[in-house]
Amino acid sequence: MTATVPRADVSAPPSPPGRRRRPGPVELFVALLVVAVLLRGWLVGWTDSARIQTWLTVFVSIVIQATPFVVLGTVVSAAIAALVPPSFFARALPRRPVLAVPVAGVAGAVLPGCECGSVPIASALVRRGVTPAAALAFLLSAPAINPVVLVATSVAFPGHPQMVAARLIASLVAAVVMGWLWLRLGRSEWLRTPGRPELAGLSRAAAFVTACRTDMVQAGGFLVIGGLTAATLNVAVPPKWLQALGGQPVLSVIALALLAVVLSICSEADAFVAASLTHFPLTAKLAFLVVGPMVDAKLFAMQAGTFGRRFAVRFAPTTFVVAVLSALAVGAVLL
Repeated sequence: MTATVPRADVSAPPSPPGRRRRPGPVELFVALLVVAVLLRGWLVGWTDSARIQTWLTVFVSIVIQATPFVVLGTVVSAAIAALVPPSFFARALPRRPVLAVPVAGVAGAVLPGCECGSVPIASALVRRGVTPAAALAFLLSAPAINPVVLVATSVAFPGHPQMVAARLIASLVAAVVMGWLWLRLGRSEWLRTPGRPELAGLSRAAAFVTACRTDMVQAGGFLVIGGLTAATLNVAVPPKWLQALGGQPVLSVIALALLAVVLSICSEADAFVAASLTHFPLTAKLAFLVVGPMVDAKLFAMQAGTFGRRFAVRFAPTTFVVAVLSALAVGAVLL
């Protein structure tokens, strides 16, 4: 006598109630396009205003100019994060920490990419035995003095080639000084180094695609936010206010340094935003370019998530002060 065994239900279990899949960037972009098509008549009439047309011109010009550099920087950064073993950098640095810091700072020039990619690489360097001071100098210099960023700065400031040299020198000085300060004052208990979980267990090709997609979404989103804010400043803020602030050397530097923290623009795009702020002097724009890749809202969050909050609350404010002082000193000489 055989018992009838009921067939197991092989269908997928229902999703738990209350848990819904959040729309991703692609879905949001498609939804935005649909809304734009449906409201195209209203949008055309709304953009007849001269102020709105100026706003659109500034925003579109910033995004179009910066997009190639953002794409190139994120692709190369993802390739290095996924394909180049961190042990390569450990073997290339001197064993003495005081010498490893400036070497690591200069080595940032060979890493095309933005701060979104330099944080996980710096974390990997520490895990591979690189002294934290050197890894932090590399973290700060890589997004600020790499070839993609310097070329973007040259394109954004065609009439001021000295801006490229000023950005290179001021950023490198700030990175090396911060490395030496950490070597002197930093404590190991302030720093933790978790891995990058989204790349764990993936093949090199899959890791490259994942890192590229993640960095591209982050960089593109912050570029749009920066372009929107810069365009709004150019249109909404009365020119007299900007001229008055731009006429104060110290206040203009502090204002643009704080603006760089708030905007959180990736380093491949920040030069185009800085160039659009025509009412500010070159030294203030230099402070914007030096501070942005080292201290901003998104970078603080990434550093706190990667190295710990105890690290970020000490490292970020000190870096801000050092970066501003470096920009002021270099700007006074070169600009």
